Amino acid sequence: MRHNTDNYRQLFLDDIPLMDVRAPVEFARGAFPTSENHPLLDDRQREAVGTEYKQAGQQAAIDLGWTLATDEVRAERLAAWRGFIERHPNGYLYCFRGGLRSRTAQQLLREAGIDYPLVEGGYKAMRTFLIEELARQCARLSFVVLSGHTGSGKTELLQYAHRAVDLEGIARHRGSSFGRTSLPQPSQIDFENELGIALLKLGEGQGPVFLEDESRLIGRCALPVILRQGMHVAPRVLVDEPVEDRARRIVRDYVSTALTRFADADEGPHTALGEELRTSLARLRKRLGGLRHQQLDEQLAAANAELARSGNSDGYIPVVMSLLSEYYDRAYDHTMQKHAGTVLFRGTYAEVAEWLASRPGE
Repeated sequence: MRHNTDNYRQLFLDDIPLMDVRAPVEFARGAFPTSENHPLLDDRQREAVGTEYKQAGQQAAIDLGWTLATDEVRAERLAAWRGFIERHPNGYLYCFRGGLRSRTAQQLLREAGIDYPLVEGGYKAMRTFLIEELARQCARLSFVVLSGHTGSGKTELLQYAHRAVDLEGIARHRGSSFGRTSLPQPSQIDFENELGIALLKLGEGQGPVFLEDESRLIGRCALPVILRQGMHVAPRVLVDEPVEDRARRIVRDYVSTALTRFADADEGPHTALGEELRTSLARLRKRLGGLRHQQLDEQLAAANAELARSGNSDGYIPVVMSLLSEYYDRAYDHTMQKHAGTVLFRGTYAEVAEWLASRPGE
């Protein structure tokens, strides 16, 4: 028989499966990468029990909870829990504080002949651990920031680094107005939890950790202030790529590759992608000015039509080059003036890739 645990570090280092018995609304606000939601109480039941607790006290809330736990409800819960346990015999269950709900789930499982351990302190204690660990690792890890104009291939270059964190991958967003991916972005809490776990694991090793240069927000996910502070003073590697090469890379990623995201769109993939690109461009209207936005929007519409007609995406290249030179590069240059870190290396995409690959054991 396995015992309950409060070894949060090992849970996250070993990617232990976690069964979250909180209500779905709580799970949606924040959870952990290896957790699955199999609630003891659904949202409606949780609200009813919470109201009873406030009005009549804990025992009345417990009594109501057992009243709501009809034979049918118990059977549904046990079936879901049993399925999780069969798939993850080495896992643990948790509720918000490791109290009533998780222990009630344990009791119901034991009555069904199953012993399954819980996480002492529950979600709150694990979340607190990750917040503290994120701050600790940001203070002790040596960061190196990959910088370069938009389209330089910084995200791709991370694969050549021995130790790296893909912030855009965790945020599921490419960071610009056009940066939406096929996956929904995580909640802010989920983003911080996954980032904290990544840094915790890297803290077990030695050597610098490479990060891509990012602004405060990656889509809707905000970088923790302590990480931004560390990145601001970290040494940098600068990627220099010609504007046309950067534009072609962007067209490949944001147009040619992105078409697969719209394969099931009712209006067709080309039309759906074109609408999204024009919506993204509209977010820059104020910064570009009304007339310039209109001109670029007309070019973008023409490129969309050509892509739908012939499959040729070259029409996007002039639009992207204009956006880079007139907006994104200026914003980047302004930001770079504020960075305090020294420059360790500067080169083209190929040169930086070779430089990163040549430093495997640092």
